[in-house]
Amino acid sequence: MGLLDKIKGLLGGNKKAVQDGVDKVADIVQSKTPDSVDAHVETAAEKVKDVIDKVDGE
Repeated sequence: MGLLDKIKGLLGGNKKAVQDGVDKVADIVQSKTPDSVDAHVETAAEKVKDVIDKVDGE
């Protein structure tokens, strides 16, 4: 079983919940870091959600 298969198994039917979790973590990181980092955190969170979409959509 490959890595993507393992990720798909972990996602199951919880894609929305995982994406919401990514958003919550990004919000926490943004609250604990300087404002100059916020854009980078947001970009990283969007990329993670794109990967989740891609893996789930295969």
